[in-house]
Amino acid sequence: MSSQPESGPTLTVGVPRETIPGERRVALTPDVVKRLSGRGFRILVEREAGVAASYPDELYTEAGATIVPEVAQLYREADVILKVQRPTDEEVPLLREGQVIIAFLSPLTRPELVVQLAERKVTALSMDAIPRITRAQPMDALSSMSTIAGYKAVLLAANALSKFFPLLMTAAGTIPPARVLVLGAGVAGLQAIATARRLGAVVEAFDTRPVVKEQVESLGATFLELDIQSSQDASGYATELEEEHIKREIALIKEHAARSDVIITTALIPGRPAPLLLPEDTVANMRPGSVIVDLAAEMGGNCELTKPGETIVRHNVTIMGPLNLPSEMAYHASQMYAKNIGALLEHLAPNANLTFDMEDSITAGVVLTRDGEVLHGPTREWMKERVA
Repeated sequence: MSSQPESGPTLTVGVPRETIPGERRVALTPDVVKRLSGRGFRILVEREAGVAASYPDELYTEAGATIVPEVAQLYREADVILKVQRPTDEEVPLLREGQVIIAFLSPLTRPELVVQLAERKVTALSMDAIPRITRAQPMDALSSMSTIAGYKAVLLAANALSKFFPLLMTAAGTIPPARVLVLGAGVAGLQAIATARRLGAVVEAFDTRPVVKEQVESLGATFLELDIQSSQDASGYATELEEEHIKREIALIKEHAARSDVIITTALIPGRPAPLLLPEDTVANMRPGSVIVDLAAEMGGNCELTKPGETIVRHNVTIMGPLNLPSEMAYHASQMYAKNIGALLEHLAPNANLTFDMEDSITAGVVLTRDGEVLHGPTREWMKERVA
């Protein structure tokens, strides 16, 4: 059933500066501030919140926002707090009962934060819980950030590889194109394929979901097929394979890895450790000077040798485990994220008057806590296990 509006006719939205080390993005950009201001929202932005993403305070002021010098004041006055990253231990106490926070809260890996927000009677919405349905596409921040990660991963690989990516006809002879293998053909993988192809590489791709074959081939890559059952859930995310299928998959990857110059890995299973696709013996069998960029590093990595946040060399192969690549392209990453979060805010408060319709699939999907209650199913299960 629908609830009554949570605030008055003018909703005050606060955008604090991100405090997690290395995070350069900002939750709202001036163009989205201007749009929201024109629809009745009052926007507060902490001083220099957008500077790291190349959005100075004066652009926010021109767009209709009010610059707030102290973060505590922003939290006191705002009905809704918009962030990119989760609130830190220092920020959680600033949140008050009845306040709304929208950010990447990672509930599948940080259930304790969800419980903490429920205990403070904060209404918490997570941008990584947007359902993958057609009408939610403008809010799909995970896809936006995955697009950036896939693009940036190829640039990192090209910079680390001591070879050209494209075929070159030179006075010194013909230089063959680099061979790139992309593991996982979700949003990040497809963007990696497209970027590698634009740079002139010969690209192969593997995914456990045969339904992505057409998308891979439409980008000019070769799809590596393995006769296994489709392994995706109702939301389109990959699921775990049976042990025998995993062995066949790793053998196929090992065969193609041996003749690849670059491997980009993107395989993730929501809420679970990243699947192991590149054991050490596969890496040892690769060409000297090859490069692996493991986009699953934060969840343990698809490569057995990956060190999250580090670049290492093993068996004469460079293995990169980058974290938070979207932050390295903070200008456009912020722009994309701001449009996603702005679309969600307009969905929840079309007249700058916040209403939670829990029968709506988008609202029901993103609201993790409300009125002191944990609504997120996996977190509720985690709480039961702790009690047991």
